[in-house]
Amino acid sequence: MSIGTSSNPLRVAVIGSGPAGFYIVSNFLKHDDVVVEIDMFDRLPTPFGLVRGGVAPDHQKDKSVTRAYHKSASQPNYRFYGNVEFGKDVTLSDLQRHYHQIVFSTGAQVDRSLGIPGEDLEGSHSATDFVAWYNGHPDFAGLDFDLSAEHVAVVGIGNVAVDVARMLCHTNDELKVTDMADYAIEALKHSNVKTVTMLGRRGPVQAAFTPPELKELSELSDTNVVIAPDDAMLDAESRADFEADADRHVKKNLELIEEISARTEQEKPKQLRIRFLVSPTEILGDENGRVRAIKVVRNQLVRGEDGSLKARSTDQVEEIPVGLVFRSVGYRGVALSGLPFDEASGSLFHDHGRVTDEHGEVQTGLYCAGWIKRGPSGVIGTNKTDAQETVASMVEDLKAGSLPEVESPGIDSAAELMQSRVPKVVAYGDWTRIDEAETSRGEQSGRPRVKFTSISEMLDILES
Repeated sequence: MSIGTSSNPLRVAVIGSGPAGFYIVSNFLKHDDVVVEIDMFDRLPTPFGLVRGGVAPDHQKDKSVTRAYHKSASQPNYRFYGNVEFGKDVTLSDLQRHYHQIVFSTGAQVDRSLGIPGEDLEGSHSATDFVAWYNGHPDFAGLDFDLSAEHVAVVGIGNVAVDVARMLCHTNDELKVTDMADYAIEALKHSNVKTVTMLGRRGPVQAAFTPPELKELSELSDTNVVIAPDDAMLDAESRADFEADADRHVKKNLELIEEISARTEQEKPKQLRIRFLVSPTEILGDENGRVRAIKVVRNQLVRGEDGSLKARSTDQVEEIPVGLVFRSVGYRGVALSGLPFDEASGSLFHDHGRVTDEHGEVQTGLYCAGWIKRGPSGVIGTNKTDAQETVASMVEDLKAGSLPEVESPGIDSAAELMQSRVPKVVAYGDWTRIDEAETSRGEQSGRPRVKFTSISEMLDILES
């Protein structure tokens, strides 16, 4: 009997319910010639991944993409299994008994380290942890960030680093109308932070932030944004690269950088400094093991063998007194039980979304999408074309008959397995009840929502 027909649907499991996972669903909906049933799994009771736990609280427009995901989740061929952890509650072999194809869209959950002395001192934190904390992620809600320091260093100048800096500089009035976790709003209300210094390894042309993010920083109400004129100047090699390929985003960034560097400082309670061509070499601690300063070296850009500009340290060293450090220099995925994993890139080996081993041999029936596939690059919408490529490979394999044997592919047998392993499985309808409770709480205080920040709170809502 042919797979992918109404009498024998293609059974697909998607591990991870962030943008990449939902774009797998919506891309399959475009294939009218394939009858598919998609079950999505997430370790948390809540779907949407980084849209819920990573997008900045003051970027509500970016979160509106969940309306499209909700539309996909409302299809009769979709089921959500929340509060189910892959590798713990269900294994790869469990899923292979019930699904023809399994897609991993688990993201890149952990920060890359700086690899310098003092990185583990008290007061040195991963930017990812801080973002998850202020967004109310249940795994990070119990963390404590000592915001008594007056000077903070943010290592990195990508969009996540910009988000961290912006949250530290926002006023309480600006934060208390967002969906930031209540405990984070309260902590930041009493923050003693006066100066935030962002440290970029390379120059303005290579800056990883986008023009809208930089523009937001430049418009902070209570903060002077400062870029020294020397930092805004381009070295000859960068200028040559820019003139040879005048990328519109880079052009806009450079215009904003030049405009900021020419400003006269106003009377404002906070200062945000953006610095280029500096790299941290050591985080220094006091006698109690707490961060007291960060040592940086001045860089110069040199042309590498591949033609790109790389940062090379000089002999100019500087010590910046800080009491808190946030590290934001890139992210990597975490190895998944039973799957080959590329430790160097922090992602899965793959060929057009088909999971392979380190030698390029395709692992039949296994696929990947999103950051666990391509690494932490792009924006939310980038996952749409990424998922399109993976789904194309899946449909191609279906039509070629390149599917594994499946012992029990029915919907009911998969549901029975989940219920036997996890007594409190959260269905999509359950999530909508949690969602309604959060938005109801938000309406009472003029906010988009007031999040539940623990799994037990969420499950209690379902039992009430």
